[in-house]
Amino acid sequence: QVELVESGGGLVKAGGSLRLSCTASGRTFSTYRMGWFRQAPGTEREFVAAISSSGFTRYYADSVKGRFTISRDIARNSVYLQMNSLKPEDTAVYYCAAGDSGRDLYTPKSYVFWGQGTQVTVSS
Repeated sequence: QVELVESGGGLVKAGGSLRLSCTASGRTFSTYRMGWFRQAPGTEREFVAAISSSGFTRYYADSVKGRFTISRDIARNSVYLQMNSLKPEDTAVYYCAAGDSGRDLYTPKSYVFWGQGTQVTVSS
């Protein structure tokens, strides 16, 4: 069992930056691929970024490539999402998720454990 707790969301102006953190409990954290998803009101939950269990491979949605960076610190049982050059369309609730490697990393159903989400609001 893995419990995930996100933090770091908030209100920021367009062009600004935020760093989201996700801390996991459970000894098996290092074995999971970790992902960030987001969901705006009235929309489907969408993939943002993912990082392999080793931390060596990273994946990004086209909409955030070059602006967002995902990283993980296995010693701290944490994964991070550095978000730069934020745009109003990045406004959403951001969720951290843990899933097994080998499954479709872009699909929410591939992830087993989820955090409660943290709100990110980008004003124009």
